[in-house]
Amino acid sequence: MPKLGGYTGKILKIDLTNRVAKTIPLEKKMAMQFLGGRGFNSKRLYDMISPGLDPFSPDNPLLIATGPLVGTMFPTASRFNVSSKSPQTGILGDSNAGGHFASEMKFAGYDQIIMVGKSNSLIYIYINNDQVEFKDAAHISGKDVYETDSIIKADLGDRQIQTLIAGPAAENGVKFSGLFTNLMRAAARTGMGTIMASKGVKAIALKGTGVIEVSNPYRFEKIVEEIEGEIYNHEQYWPRRKMGTTRILLMANEAGFLPTRHYTQGTFEYAEEVSGERLAEEFNVKTRGCFACPIPCSRFYVVREGKFKGHYGEGPEYESQGSFTSRIGNRNLALALKGNDMCNKLGIDILTTSECISWAMELYSKGMLTKDEIDGLDLTWGNEAAILALIEKIAKREGFGDILADGPKAAAIKLGKGLDLTMQVKGLDLIMADPRGLKGFGLGYAVASRGGDHLRSEPFLELNDDPAIGKKMFGVPEATVRLADKGKGKLVSYFEDWNAVIDALEPCKNIMQNMEILTFERASEVIEVVTGMKMTASQVRDAGTRINTIERAFNIREGMRRKDDYLPRRFIEEELPSGASSGTVIKMDAMLDDYYTERGWNRESGIPLEHTLLDLGLEKVSADMKKYNR
Repeated sequence: MPKLGGYTGKILKIDLTNRVAKTIPLEKKMAMQFLGGRGFNSKRLYDMISPGLDPFSPDNPLLIATGPLVGTMFPTASRFNVSSKSPQTGILGDSNAGGHFASEMKFAGYDQIIMVGKSNSLIYIYINNDQVEFKDAAHISGKDVYETDSIIKADLGDRQIQTLIAGPAAENGVKFSGLFTNLMRAAARTGMGTIMASKGVKAIALKGTGVIEVSNPYRFEKIVEEIEGEIYNHEQYWPRRKMGTTRILLMANEAGFLPTRHYTQGTFEYAEEVSGERLAEEFNVKTRGCFACPIPCSRFYVVREGKFKGHYGEGPEYESQGSFTSRIGNRNLALALKGNDMCNKLGIDILTTSECISWAMELYSKGMLTKDEIDGLDLTWGNEAAILALIEKIAKREGFGDILADGPKAAAIKLGKGLDLTMQVKGLDLIMADPRGLKGFGLGYAVASRGGDHLRSEPFLELNDDPAIGKKMFGVPEATVRLADKGKGKLVSYFEDWNAVIDALEPCKNIMQNMEILTFERASEVIEVVTGMKMTASQVRDAGTRINTIERAFNIREGMRRKDDYLPRRFIEEELPSGASSGTVIKMDAMLDDYYTERGWNRESGIPLEHTLLDLGLEKVSADMKKYNR
């Protein structure tokens, strides 16, 4: 294709069955329509996967893509997406992580890596610029993430190599195993580590010495300086630098939407003891940032006293902090740090792991599980020994852990009980924000293309509780009032498109979206300055819409319909008992009608309408959807 700035212009395709690698060119049309990262992956998944394909089939590709901003000094541009058909949900699987892997991938010369087939023995792949080697990995079989990283770097004699690793849980077939880079940077959701391990690949090691050029260096430098200034002067700069996302916990507790004891409550009486403020004051020792990031928001900690004295690690983020405290009824912050670190080493998704534990604890509290069914464990809320034991059992597929290792939804089906108590949508377990206290987030969970997830939309403006913003942006004051129901279709579709653009360009969403830095208008300017492609703000948003729509079409082919876009019964029928979000439930039908109308989807089925697809230039998808839109 004609040379574009920002992109390397090359895709690396690896045939694992025959151990052959080749490069293919990136098409300009692909860049214009889908931008990069998540967009590239979602388009290729749609094109490469036949409906009904077994996720463990060698024909199910594993895709790794990053965006045109990565490898430049654009602030926070450090992220990548890993995508495949999910073994956990059976629909579109996708996860995103930061660190330094994505920039190294660009320096090695690739915008995307496509892995197909299956190796006949366990290997790791070493990519050194244009050289690709398939190396025996028998000596790291069963090793944890940290051990694997160290061994590979020793093997290759280079501590600067970047690695992407599947932990031992992935090798054991735990369906919610992730991929980990820089030890603790996790692309953990939807089982992408499980897919890589099933292909006989333990890790990817990367080394790159290239450079990324931008189309207009002078204007680019000015924009970078301008954005860095906005970040440094933003009111969120110091709280984010000191506490990262852990600053959310006390706010969520005060607002009454902190999931507590498996979403039976919205406030936790021990919130102060497990807060980000306490973590910063008593445990944190230094900060750490991703590539090109002016806010080093990750933190190293040391446990200085108690049973876990001497334990150290990185993190946690809010989701893991809350998952191993309020969600499971635990008031011991050091235990939460230990649980977080165990999941990172073993290579499993913390959100699904904690949902497994908290779901089992609720069933146990209701007398629906006996000790004989759970290996004799005492699953009372917050039981330390049981929590740590279950993490190990899940990762090793031992005993009751083997039942949980496919996820709570599958476990409930196996046991024949508790399905309506699993807090998941489409098989993916919910995050640490009770949707009864954040209605737009709730709608976002319900319609997210990878299942119950907030990062597809994350409509943070709800947290302002300011109807003036909703009136100005959407013409509906209630759209930005967190306990209101109206206008959420406009809110969520707008934020889904915004986040799809950010996931395609691959800067950090926490900064570029949550701090309102990279709007559609500014993204239009940045894309032109970096790549040379001229796109209006409206065309940029169309790219986000196109990504969300092709992901919806992928899931339609896999059987998803309106009936699957519902939250668990608890949120629709049961009010929270106390706190600032009590006395309200989710009204799904009205919000779905609103959302489908905004999206241009059939309100009865949730299938994208023909004119919607044609307006987005998705002619092939339109032809496919005619088979289902009858």
